[in-house]
Amino acid sequence: MKVMVRRDTRGLSIYVPKKDLEEPVVAQQHDALWGGWIKLKNGWVLELPEMEAEPRLPITVNARKLSEEGEGT
Repeated sequence: MKVMVRRDTRGLSIYVPKKDLEEPVVAQQHDALWGGWIKLKNGWVLELPEMEAEPRLPITVNARKLSEEGEGT
């Protein structure tokens, strides 16, 4: 799914246009955001693509939904 990764004064957030959903990132697999999973405040876990260099934010990327609260995470 296409998601937009943004950074503001509160930290990182993810916006999902098809769901009109914006949620803050509450946990991430790696110090660098890319190439691992992130967990959103609503319980969704998304896998973000690998990036060779740290891109400028905001950026739209394809993320894969791994799970959400209530599905074993």
